[in-house]
Amino acid sequence: MRLSTSLIAAAGALPLATAQLHELAVKAGLQYFGAATDTPGFREREPYPESYAQYDAILENPKEFGQTTPTNGQKWLFVEPEPGVFNFTEGDYVADLANRTNKILRCHALVWHSQLAPWVETTEWTKEGLREVIVRHITEVAGYYRGRCAHWDVLNEALDEDGTYRKSVFYNVLGEEYIRLAFETAAKVDPEAKLYYNDYGIERPASVKTAGAVRLVKMLKDAGIKIDGVGMQAHLHADNHPSEEDLINTIGQYKELVDEVAFTELDVRIKTPVDEQKLQWQSECYQKVVGACVKTKDVCVGITIWDFYDPFSWVPHVFPGNGASSLWFEDFSKHPAYDGMVEYLGKLIKAQGGKGASTSQSVYTAAFDTPILQSQDHGSTHSGNNHMSNVVYQGGKQDIKELTFD
Repeated sequence: MRLSTSLIAAAGALPLATAQLHELAVKAGLQYFGAATDTPGFREREPYPESYAQYDAILENPKEFGQTTPTNGQKWLFVEPEPGVFNFTEGDYVADLANRTNKILRCHALVWHSQLAPWVETTEWTKEGLREVIVRHITEVAGYYRGRCAHWDVLNEALDEDGTYRKSVFYNVLGEEYIRLAFETAAKVDPEAKLYYNDYGIERPASVKTAGAVRLVKMLKDAGIKIDGVGMQAHLHADNHPSEEDLINTIGQYKELVDEVAFTELDVRIKTPVDEQKLQWQSECYQKVVGACVKTKDVCVGITIWDFYDPFSWVPHVFPGNGASSLWFEDFSKHPAYDGMVEYLGKLIKAQGGKGASTSQSVYTAAFDTPILQSQDHGSTHSGNNHMSNVVYQGGKQDIKELTFD
């Protein structure tokens, strides 16, 4: 395959007919590349209502994102704010968007220790009382969305950092039983949905938390309870992240127990202030996730980024001094990581014998012929060739090359 390149425009003048993330991910063998989102009312972390039209146009673009997840709207706090009182307004916004734009819908999350309705945490529960509440909640919520959710995060973040069970209200009353109960109930209510355990910090093969996730899944499998997949949230750091090989090895551990895995909440935070070096590390991290998923596509079904627009990211509010974790800057120019992923997906497609994007489309990238680094974890210093060295970076905008596949 020969590449002919010509400098065509800055980011704002890109042609619409471009090969984009979901389109390329599917061509590389994944089911989807998606983006989580929320109702406009929850995008208030930074008040940018004037950006909604441009934001929504990107989100709804079927070539860019073929899947979506509601970041908040299906959580207990919003769907059952009072005992037995259900409100699906927030969750419906994203579910309806997925239906309208023909996106795969991942539903999130039935049982989680955080963002609970206050009454769940303050009630003095008996075992039987809490069992009834868990069953009712899952029955009502999963039942309401039955047939619409391709995947359900049945249980979210049930492990502490040391891999032991988190001492949540559910665990403190019921112990391990609540985990079995949640998955058993979800399987009865929506037997067609793929049921997942979802957590952060379970991406590295030697992590004690990864070992805890393996034990949790094995416990369910040994009990004959349905669990289809493991969701690796992948809230990662630009300056210290897993290697592609480590990600592949971790996926291999889960593959021994479940039919599928996914990267469910991917973002890569940068210590502010942002500079070109940090953006390069971020690009490498995003590429490693893409590479790991594509290279294990028999089990890794797809990648979801945890929103795509920096002003709507949760990161600066939870991790002060960090930011720029997404793929679009405030002015809607793209991070170098976007082009890095497009570039790497093109290489992976080529390696599989594919022809990449059709000749009528443009694949935009910084330097298609330059090798992608597959470095090990790195800290504040980073060695290796600068594969973004020929990118012109000016406040988020890059010069773009048009690539044709001959």
